[in-house]
Amino acid sequence: MDISGSSIRREERPVRPWLTPGRIALYSAVMLVISVLLGAILLWVGFHSTDPGTFRPGSGYMVFWSASHLMLHGSPWLAYDIPAFSRELATLFPLAGRHAFLPWLYPPSYLLAVTPLALLPYAISYPLFVVLGIVLLGLAVWRVSGFGAVPGATRIGWLALLACPGVFVTAMYGQNAMLTAACAALAVYFVDRRPLLAGLCIGLLSVKPQLALLFPFVLIAARAWRAFAWAAAWATAITALGIAAGGMEPLRLFLQNAGALRSLIIEHGVPFWFASPTPFAAFRLAGLSPALAYAGQAVIAAIALAAACCVWRRSRDARLRGAVLVVATLAANPYVWHYELSWLCIPIACMIAIGAQYGWRRGEQCVVAVMWALPMYEFLNPWLTLPQIGPAVTATALFVLLQRARTLPRSPARR
Repeated sequence: MDISGSSIRREERPVRPWLTPGRIALYSAVMLVISVLLGAILLWVGFHSTDPGTFRPGSGYMVFWSASHLMLHGSPWLAYDIPAFSRELATLFPLAGRHAFLPWLYPPSYLLAVTPLALLPYAISYPLFVVLGIVLLGLAVWRVSGFGAVPGATRIGWLALLACPGVFVTAMYGQNAMLTAACAALAVYFVDRRPLLAGLCIGLLSVKPQLALLFPFVLIAARAWRAFAWAAAWATAITALGIAAGGMEPLRLFLQNAGALRSLIIEHGVPFWFASPTPFAAFRLAGLSPALAYAGQAVIAAIALAAACCVWRRSRDARLRGAVLVVATLAANPYVWHYELSWLCIPIACMIAIGAQYGWRRGEQCVVAVMWALPMYEFLNPWLTLPQIGPAVTATALFVLLQRARTLPRSPARR
């Protein structure tokens, strides 16, 4: 028997909202103070300690800036020679790079994109890169979630974003996760509105292809053929531009280095498993062999993919689509670091907006709170060595979103 979403909502008991704008502002203010203090301590220790095992803020951005320095002042494409790149990084950052393994593991197209970074000194370029990521992520999340319609959101939106632990962790590493999350959010927002722009945003994700893994499938499920065609065209053009600039050798070395990374870090790197919220990492920590861990990851990835395709086929609500896509992407990938959990800003904002409009379902507010705190847990876990809870969080969030998808009204197709 088919039960409409409206009848389901009438039969459910209303859930009292405790995640109010006032409490969001309070929790955000407290977390922002904690983040500022922790960040200041990490910066002071990182730039004064000579211990090779000390955490160095901006270590991810050091890689980007060193690659840019090579492109501007050295031999182009030398970034793919791991020994040579390590020597260059150690020269530019003696305190941080001499004992660190920080290789360049991005495709040639991204090497072109980061080339201008070293035009500014590192001490200026790094904070500007972080600010750019925060601004673009905030604007993209605001668009896809429709957060402006939530009562009180205008006053607390940016405070909540700045205080989000996912943003803090990404900023501490100087990674590009906020930029890739902004591309994903805008792609979801533009799929039905501007297919060309949606395709461009998806094409830009080719610099981290594992994060765009689900987009082709959900576009097919949604029958968004124009966006699919534009995404394929943009991804091909961006990849071809990188190959045209450097030839096939950098691409070959990129693929070779990626294979070495898989064996060295993903399959046998215990510290990675504590900081990676993936089923594969949880299975390896539980003692499973790489083959069994990959098999378990594949099963969960298939379930996540099916859930995302089901939601995208049924609903045209950009908030629901964005939330499900991000959670499914994090669950389906065997290679996700803690600094990429700034992507969770998208489902957090989307779920708050949906809850404010339709009322909260049981468990949704708890899931939002846990997703908000997860990046800090993962950031500290290499030192705490606690169980890997990331897969349980993403699985629970996916289940809650599927339950929500049953109750939301079907949105009419856009012309």
